[in-house]
Amino acid sequence: MDLLMPESGLLFWMTLVFVIVFLILWKWGFPSIVKMVNDRKAFIDESIKKAHEANEKLANIQKESESMLQQAREKQASILKEAAETRDAIVEKAQAKAREEGTRLINEAKAQIEAEKQNAIRDIRSQVVELSVQIAEKVLRQNLSTDAKQMDLVNRLLDEVSSDNTKE
Repeated sequence: MDLLMPESGLLFWMTLVFVIVFLILWKWGFPSIVKMVNDRKAFIDESIKKAHEANEKLANIQKESESMLQQAREKQASILKEAAETRDAIVEKAQAKAREEGTRLINEAKAQIEAEKQNAIRDIRSQVVELSVQIAEKVLRQNLSTDAKQMDLVNRLLDEVSSDNTKE
């Protein structure tokens, strides 16, 4: 039972030691503990404030990066659109030039063919005329050996020429 009911001397010394320890702690211990707690609180508050600032900066950076990414996408789309338009213009220009060149070549070929045709017709006509003259000369020599045959031929030719003129 002595443990539950301490004696007055023990109680006095325990109280005296408690008061001395309390006074020492009050004078030097509590202020340093309070100072350490306040410093720790200030450090934590400052860290929280910096964390909030960092989060705000991160949010701003994310917004800026999203904005920059959107701008980059828009710029990429416009560049691709311009490239497609340029490609289409170049292709159209090349096709038009090819059509013009094809038309020019066809026209030149037609003109050359027509010139060759006219030359061939002239050559054939001149050959036909020459052959006709040679044949006519030989026929006339044989057929027009007499004056009567010559007069008969002249009359027939005059009749044919006059009938050709009346038909036209």
